[in-house]
Amino acid sequence: MRQSAKRRESNKYYGKTTRNAIRDLKTVEDKAAAGEKLPEVISMIDRLAKRGVIHKNKASNLKRKLTKRVNAQA
Repeated sequence: MRQSAKRRESNKYYGKTTRNAIRDLKTVEDKAAAGEKLPEVISMIDRLAKRGVIHKNKASNLKRKLTKRVNAQA
């Protein structure tokens, strides 16, 4: 129980941190700044999928949508 509680706290922290990073990336208006920030956010998403916090397909969908959004910026 102690181990699962510790892991749950850790997973919650990393999940929330990644969600905040995704939110911040979505608010960036400048394409150059968003392009610089995108690899960091993708790395965070990959780490969540590797740890099993989110499913690998959800990670893939998030990365696809974020990349599409950054590329669509003027």
